[in-house]
Amino acid sequence: MAVFLWIYGFMSPVAGMVADRVNRKWLIVGSLFVWSFVTLMMGYCTDFNQIYYLRALMGVSEALYIPAGLSLITDYHQEKTRSLAVGIHMTGLYVGQALGGFGATVASAYTWETTFHWFGIIGIAYSVVLIIFLHDKKDHVEQAVKLENYPKENPISGAFKGLGMLFTNIAFWIILLYFATPSLPGWATKNWLPTLFAENLSLDMSEAGPLSTFTIAISSFIGVIAGGILSDKWIQRNVRGRVYTGAIGLALTIPSLLLLGFGHNFPMIIGGGLCFGIGYGIFDANNMPILCQFISPRYRATAYGIMNMTGVFAGAAITDILGKSTDAGNLGHDFAMLAGLVLIALLIQVIFLRPKVANMTDEC
Repeated sequence: MAVFLWIYGFMSPVAGMVADRVNRKWLIVGSLFVWSFVTLMMGYCTDFNQIYYLRALMGVSEALYIPAGLSLITDYHQEKTRSLAVGIHMTGLYVGQALGGFGATVASAYTWETTFHWFGIIGIAYSVVLIIFLHDKKDHVEQAVKLENYPKENPISGAFKGLGMLFTNIAFWIILLYFATPSLPGWATKNWLPTLFAENLSLDMSEAGPLSTFTIAISSFIGVIAGGILSDKWIQRNVRGRVYTGAIGLALTIPSLLLLGFGHNFPMIIGGGLCFGIGYGIFDANNMPILCQFISPRYRATAYGIMNMTGVFAGAAITDILGKSTDAGNLGHDFAMLAGLVLIALLIQVIFLRPKVANMTDEC
């Protein structure tokens, strides 16, 4: 898992810079094809080194997808539908995570090799479907062609010009902090919530794993849809509507982290999990739409790639820290302490993140 996270994190900004300069359709198709082919090949692995290198390649393929996919969605969907569109997209990730828990069940019914083979084949087949039906936005393709045919434009210097524009934008630094801090409990729930459920509710891991996964997945599903609808309505009345909606989501995660960390009965733990999932879903549906209020379409994939890298590295750090907390018997306490960091990020977001337009364009 470590090699996947490190490569996925480091490749995210690179993937974003590429997505801002080429036809995103082929990045998305290529990402899915490589991911699926790697999954297929894992069914033929006979030693750890083979799995290790395939996981590394999988990190590259997944990094190529997120910046391209989200920037494509936000190009097609403007103020009235943007957050809901992103939210619906995020439900695919939540459903995938929930269904992933059944991978072992499928493998036990057949074989683990067959399971990898069929998942890989299905993904490869779907990449062919995307070749036929997925299309990039016309103006983005035209811009990519211009950059490709413009001899004076060095691709590397152009990419670093984009980085310079992002890192001299104070709002982007605030968004980075706002995105990275909630990523700490976000990754903590992905990696340590089953253990927390098992310890605090005295459950076997065979019961705690599915229970925690479904609790977060179902509530996050509700959160992204509700948060998307609310944000799209609010932005039409108030230019800070998306910021306020994201703040509501973060605010919901604060008491939920306290309940998850200090709770020792079923209503408190499950209630905390449901509250966290709804809040984090609202937050998740509005990250890219908020970014669109400060960054023009030309650099959005790069910006989200940097955000994604920051979130992944924050997640890797908290996973290691909570592992040590578990060994020391302090998992619940340290889990709850993350609420303080989220509160700081929430205050910074509400006070300092002040968009002037509902959608930043290249002309703004």
